[in-house]
Amino acid sequence: MAGHNISRDSSCSPTMTPHLTRLYFVVLIGGLVGVISILFLLVKMNTRSVTTTAVVNLVVVHSVFLLTVPFRLTYLIKETWTFGLPFCKFVSSMLHIHMYLTFLFYVVILVTRYLIFFKCKDKVEFYRKLHAVAASTGMWVLVIVIVVPLVASQYGTQEEYNEQDCFKFHKELSHTYVKVINYMIVAIVIAIAMILLVFQVFILVSMVRKLGHSLLSHQEFWAQLKNLFFIGIILFCFLPYQFFRIYYLQVVGRANDCEDNVAFFNEILLSVTAISCCDLLLFVLGGSRWFKQKIIDLWNCILCR
Repeated sequence: MAGHNISRDSSCSPTMTPHLTRLYFVVLIGGLVGVISILFLLVKMNTRSVTTTAVVNLVVVHSVFLLTVPFRLTYLIKETWTFGLPFCKFVSSMLHIHMYLTFLFYVVILVTRYLIFFKCKDKVEFYRKLHAVAASTGMWVLVIVIVVPLVASQYGTQEEYNEQDCFKFHKELSHTYVKVINYMIVAIVIAIAMILLVFQVFILVSMVRKLGHSLLSHQEFWAQLKNLFFIGIILFCFLPYQFFRIYYLQVVGRANDCEDNVAFFNEILLSVTAISCCDLLLFVLGGSRWFKQKIIDLWNCILCR
């Protein structure tokens, strides 16, 4: 009987795993390198550009989230949370906030690029730098005034939790309204992601047909190629968690405790969303001459065949 309880506790303790520790170390290092790298690139970018504004906000989102990662790593290594339950809720909720804000800015960047393509514009930008600052400030005011207080007042408040055992708020999902909200968010994210993917495929196919062999000499193609970084992160980092969330809500919603390895896989997939912190590093590499040369070499190789 004791052995059964130990086994069950182990399966219900997804955070106590070396896999997550390694993953968050990668996120921390890759995220920091990406943030530092993009800062040098932002100096040369058009500050009135909508894309630049979205990238700046991505830097802020990633930076705030990366500040919480060391606390997660401390918990994973020590296997005990020593920073209090309120801060545990904040660190836990930041992973979700980071994912959805990152997704939001991806949508802004991609939609901006799509508008440039369909309207045949060279760029989409604010009239003045002040407008870009105002837009960013307004967005963050909404986050701080509405989202943060809402999360702080509702996140992990329906049940009682152990202050030394963090990141296990799945019992909240037993409440109907919590499940409904989660289902709505999942549906919206998946729908938007699929729409973005369809548009991106259509644009790339159209450009290949229109430009043919001269494809690589057009700047717009390289801009659209960068979109694949964001689409790729959405597909491989965000959507697996969203799809699994549908099943997870059904299973966990029927019980007050986790069952088998469901909570473990949910935690793994949720943690994978944090890899999006490395997007800025990919963004920088995507604009490098080395990357462009590799793409050109690959394209020439394909044409030779």
